[in-house]
Amino acid sequence: MKKRKLGNSGLEVSAIGLGCMGMSYGYGTAADKKEMISLIRSAVEKGITFFDTAEVYGPFTNEELVGEALKPFRDNVVIATKFGFDTKNFPKLNSKPDNIKRVVDESLKRLQTDYIDLLYQHRVDPEVLIEEVAGTVKELIQAGKVKHFGLSEAGANTIRKAHAVQPVTALQSEYSIWWREPETKVFPTLEELGIGFVSFSPLGKGFLTGKIDEKTTFDKSDFRNSVPRFSEENRKTNQALVDLINQMAKSKNVSSAQIALAWIFAQKSWIVPIPGTTKLHRLEENIGSVDLELSEKDINEINDAASKIEIQGARYSESSQKMVDR
Repeated sequence: MKKRKLGNSGLEVSAIGLGCMGMSYGYGTAADKKEMISLIRSAVEKGITFFDTAEVYGPFTNEELVGEALKPFRDNVVIATKFGFDTKNFPKLNSKPDNIKRVVDESLKRLQTDYIDLLYQHRVDPEVLIEEVAGTVKELIQAGKVKHFGLSEAGANTIRKAHAVQPVTALQSEYSIWWREPETKVFPTLEELGIGFVSFSPLGKGFLTGKIDEKTTFDKSDFRNSVPRFSEENRKTNQALVDLINQMAKSKNVSSAQIALAWIFAQKSWIVPIPGTTKLHRLEENIGSVDLELSEKDINEINDAASKIEIQGARYSESSQKMVDR
């Protein structure tokens, strides 16, 4: 497995990580715990060292799953988790210092570890100064409970303010061929400050795999039901991008998912995508993208064709979009 470093922090992880949220939360009924433990351990055996979870996934059950699955490999893996929501009043935010410290102590127990490799603020809390948040995480790092500080869905100004107090190792945000907004303001800031980028939903919440079309129905508890980009009409329109990716995939005898991931690898050396899955064959397919190198001609061809396609629909519901710091 190839490795990548998240910016200048020295934190080295497998070139591709595993987003674990969907095993417990978000995409319908939670998967079988024993099967997911087996899947996570298979990921370790196949070279993945970077695993992503959060307090709010479940809530709590995903951290418990990840902790149990990775306990035998703890010293050889990097576990990322997140704070920032009031789980009793979700989706209310809470990044007050006392809550951060409480959440970390509880996450450590669920993860069956005495340190968190990468701790993200899940969403920027407008009620708490980011400098105060960064200062609290700095205290946790000094106490040995946390090793690295991260932000999720934060804008450039917030990143700068936090980084001045406690160096930010990584920003996690959505990024893929069909959501490239981070390139405009965030990427230049990350490059300047030496901060890595972790791409969640690198396969467009499944859409870029080519396995979803306008006729696809989702489980009633699947959050994609509330995402404008996944309305039946918008899926039909957005299919043009999937068709483009599929054409390139066929020409190289690989899958659409592998093209979508290889495109991300080709953008910056400090980007690490964390696609999620509950299926072993999809895990293996995603890992296969690490060794798929797209040429400059391939990238230009994809970008030129994609620039002519206008993606329809917001990537979040209106209420969720309000929590994105831009």
